[in-house]
Amino acid sequence: MTKTQKNEAIELLKDKFSQYNNFYLTDSSSLSVAQINKLRRVCFEKQVEMKVAKNSLVQKALEALNSDKYAGVYEALHGQTAIMFSENPKEPAVIISAFRKDTNGERPVLKAAFIDTDVFVGDEQLTALSQLKTKNELIGEIIGLLQSPAQNVVSALQSGGNKLAGLLKTLEERAQ
Repeated sequence: MTKTQKNEAIELLKDKFSQYNNFYLTDSSSLSVAQINKLRRVCFEKQVEMKVAKNSLVQKALEALNSDKYAGVYEALHGQTAIMFSENPKEPAVIISAFRKDTNGERPVLKAAFIDTDVFVGDEQLTALSQLKTKNELIGEIIGLLQSPAQNVVSALQSGGNKLAGLLKTLEERAQ
């Protein structure tokens, strides 16, 4: 690889790292070509971008963007590395878990994951990452919690005015 080609690869990686707040570093070295193609197809269907790059180029791209921000990821840059870029922080973990289950294997191995500003290192983090809730899921839960008291009042009003009138009368008597 010439110096110009390396610089182009670093620029391409910098663009990808700038575009996505979430990326996973995986080791898929023992997978067959057919398995790699299947994994890439699943990634494409789930809108996860998968790239293979040299570790030194990945590190140079990350250092050029913000050396301190990505410092926790550098220790995972060894061996063969495939990078999975995604808007959804949990989608690559779900893909890896499902792929392992389908193939009854232990590959691809999660080396590290960078989600927003947090770094998760090691394959043992995969279960926790696959159970993360997305921003939209959390917003939905909060809205549900906020709506619950209002729904209780509305259902009490709809269930009958007599019960509510009796309840108000009892509260009034207690207050006196």
